[in-house]
Amino acid sequence: MKVEELTAKVLKDHPNMDRYQLAIAVAKRCDELENGAPSKLNVNTSNIKSADLALMEIAEGLITVKGFTDKEK
Repeated sequence: MKVEELTAKVLKDHPNMDRYQLAIAVAKRCDELENGAPSKLNVNTSNIKSADLALMEIAEGLITVKGFTDKEK
């Protein structure tokens, strides 16, 4: 999936999150990945940039962004 599609998916799934908050969440996860945290995706990560990998993990729901979870109705 393209970065734009992943971004749109995350923002659609989490209507209380805006693109700036998503950028901060991606940056934090990117730092974790670059400092040795293992990826939660079952893909070969050697050819994927850490920022793209972080966005994919958030889009797939493998990473929970604290403070932006949907409230029950």
